[in-house]
Amino acid sequence: MSNPEIDALRAAIAARPKAADLAEMRRGIDARGLANKLADDVTVEPVTAAGVKAEWTSTPNAAANRAILYFHGGGFVIGSLDSHRHAVAEMGRAAATRVLALDYRMAPEHPFPAPVEDAVAGYRYLLAQGYAPSHIALAGDSAGGGLVVSALLAIRDAGLPQPSCGWCISPWIDMEATGASITSKSGEDPSVQKAGLEFMAKTYLGGADPKNPLASPLHANFTGLAPLLIQVGAAETLLDDSTRLAALAGAAHVAVTLEVWPEMIHVWHVMHPVLAAGRRAIVNGGAFVRATMDGATPVSPRVP
Repeated sequence: MSNPEIDALRAAIAARPKAADLAEMRRGIDARGLANKLADDVTVEPVTAAGVKAEWTSTPNAAANRAILYFHGGGFVIGSLDSHRHAVAEMGRAAATRVLALDYRMAPEHPFPAPVEDAVAGYRYLLAQGYAPSHIALAGDSAGGGLVVSALLAIRDAGLPQPSCGWCISPWIDMEATGASITSKSGEDPSVQKAGLEFMAKTYLGGADPKNPLASPLHANFTGLAPLLIQVGAAETLLDDSTRLAALAGAAHVAVTLEVWPEMIHVWHVMHPVLAAGRRAIVNGGAFVRATMDGATPVSPRVP
C-alpha cells in the first residue's frame, strides 16, 4: 500500500517552478528550509569554526561533551545553514548531542577541494575545543553525505584520529554518475536527475579530476575509516551510490550499517515535519550515533 505522505510530497516537489539560475535555486532551498519552524526548546548559537562560518544547535538533552559535525546537502552549489537547520536540530535531539553545522564554502565561487578543507577545519576546531574524537560524529546529506566520507579520508590522511562514526544520508559519492540507478530510478525520483548531477559535478570540480577520491569517494581506499551508517531511499537515483559505498567500505573491514527505506525519496529526513518516515530515520540515526559514542556495536533498528 502506497504511503500517502510520500505521495503528497512527490506531488508537491513535482509542482515546484523550475529555477531559472543558481541564485534562484539557492533562494528556493533556503526558503523551503526556513518555512519549517524550530521547536521552542532549540538553541542556536552562531560561531566561527577555524575560520569557517558555522552554528551550534542544541536541545535540553544534549550532552555538553558530545558533538555532531554536520555538512548540508545541495550538490556543493546550493544549501546553507538556513536550509537544513530544522532537520539538524532534530538530529541532535535524537543523538542527545550538540550539533555544529558547517557553512562550508561552495562552488562556483569556491570549487573542490574547498568543502573538504573546511570540513577538516571544522573537525580540528572541535578537537581544539576539547571534544574527544570518540565523542564526535560526522553527518551530512546528499553532497554533504559524500563529504562525510571525503572528510574521514582527509582526516585519516592528515594523521588525525577518526571520529566515532559517520552518518551518511542519501550520499553522493560519484561525480561521474555511473550508478545504474541513475537511469533505473529516474522515473521514481522527483528531485535528482542525471542532468542536474552533471551540472553540479562540473561546477564543483572546476576542472579537477572526477575520479579524485576526495571528490568521488567511490574511488577511495576505505581502510581505517570510522563506522558508517548509510541511509538511502529505495526511490532514489543515487541508490547505487549508497549500495556501492557500503560494499566498498565493508570490503575494507569498515563497520557499515546500510538502511534502504522503501518508497523514500532523496534526503527524506528534511521533510520530517510532514513525514513520519523522516522522523523515524532521524531516530535511527541518533541511536547509531549514541551507540558508537558509547563504545557499543551499533545495531540499526528495523526499517519500517
